Parts: sequence; structure tokens; C-alpha cells
Amino acid sequence: MLIASWNVNSISVRLPHLLSFLEQWKVDHLGLQELKCTDDKFPYSQIAEIGYSSHVKGEKTYNGVALLSRNNSEQRCELFADVLPGAPDPQQSRLIAVHLPHCDLNILNLYVPNGSAVGSEKYEYKLKWFEALLRFVEVSYKRDARLIIMGDFNIAPTDLDVHDPELWKDQVLVSQPERDCFNRLIDLNLVDSFRALNPESGLFSWWDYRQMAFRRNHGLRIDHILVSQPLMPLVKKVWIEKAPRKLEKPSDHAPVVIELDL
Repeated sequence: MLIASWNVNSISVRLPHLLSFLEQWKVDHLGLQELKCTDDKFPYSQIAEIGYSSHVKGEKTYNGVALLSRNNSEQRCELFADVLPGAPDPQQSRLIAVHLPHCDLNILNLYVPNGSAVGSEKYEYKLKWFEALLRFVEVSYKRDARLIIMGDFNIAPTDLDVHDPELWKDQVLVSQPERDCFNRLIDLNLVDSFRALNPESGLFSWWDYRQMAFRRNHGLRIDHILVSQPLMPLVKKVWIEKAPRKLEKPSDHAPVVIELDL
């Protein structure tokens, strides 16, 4: 089974890239973030034409998440939740959770707030939103559940995930309170699957559009696929698929892909 996560930074702009990615990799489930469209504007028909169904929680102009699944009986999934209980603003579309009955797998796709700047109102919102996420995971899933939590976390967990730790020190995305939130989530019997299998430095999932950041590999690893401890022995490979980032008018994020023996 292949599962992927990708912040497409506008589904309407990146639709050709998305369709090409799905045609090439034929992932079983793909979590999308930052759709920047309402549900009625989502390209259901174009995605269905290549064999995928869509669970969508959109939002006008900002945010928006979706979970795409290949249309065969073995891969159908049941929507579990599309609102984060206790979030500071539940109107923001940042979470979608599904359950796969055939293999008893839970997938939680999320788009964590960016935070803007340390100490700002948006930063405080981010920390409060993450507190609500932690409560949701604790209440909704047993510690031995087969669980994948993936998405754009807007957090680089360690200095290994930052191209220049000194330059980014104490800034948003790398501040210690944000990293503490990430580690508290990991402590709920989860594993950072990419880092477990790829211990080397210089591996990033996001690069700024400015200053030739992608060409210079000045990036951050802020897109993650966390798996529960019971699933980790089934993980065969995890990688960042950089090819879409090389295309014309790309998203500033690259997809993260995990292969499991399921």
C-alpha cells in the first residue's frame, strides 16, 4: 500500500501536477492540504476520471483538506471526522479523518496552522490548535491502534530538518514550543516514519519560492507521516518525491510517500 501527503498550495492551480502524480504513482490514499477552495469548487470529476474518490473539507481562499482514495472495493474508506473538536476556530478546515475497515487502518490528514511569527496571535492560535489535536488523538484512538497521522505540520522537529539551524533559531516553524507539541504527539505511541528510515541531513519537503531556495536546497522538513508503533514493522520505505517541485508553477511543498506491507 502506498500512502502520500502533499500540500498542493491551491488545488485549482496545481491540478495538472496532482493528476500527473496520481497517474504515475497510483497511491492508494493521498492526503491533500491547503486546497484554497470550497467543496463545490473541488475537481471531483477530473479526479474520479483517473479512478479516485474524494473526501473533502474545503474553505474559501484559505486552508482546506482532502483525502483521495483509489476506487476499488478493498480501498474504500469511511469518513470519521472533518472538524477538530475544541479548536480555537472550528470553521477553519484543517483536519479530515477516515477509517479503512478492510485493514483496520485509521488515517488522519491535517494542516497545522503556520503561526506567522513567534509571539503573534496566529502563533498562539497554532499552539492552542495543537492542544486540541492532542486531545482529539488521545480520545479518538487507542494507543495500540493502527494509525497514520500525516500532513503539513508546519513544524521542523529537529535541527536536522532545517537547512540552516542558526538562521532559523527561535523562529516560527522551529521554535521550542512548537517542537514540544510535535514531541508530545510522538509520545502518543507514534513514530516519525521518515526520520526513522532516513537519518541523514539535507532532506526537506518545503522550499521558499524566493532566493532560489529549491535549487540551493535551502529548505525545511515540515511535512510528516507519523505511524503508530504497531504499524512501524510494516513500513517498507518512506521518501520525499521532489519531482513535482521541479515543475513549472509548482507547490512550494513536495509530496511525502510511505510504502507499507498492507
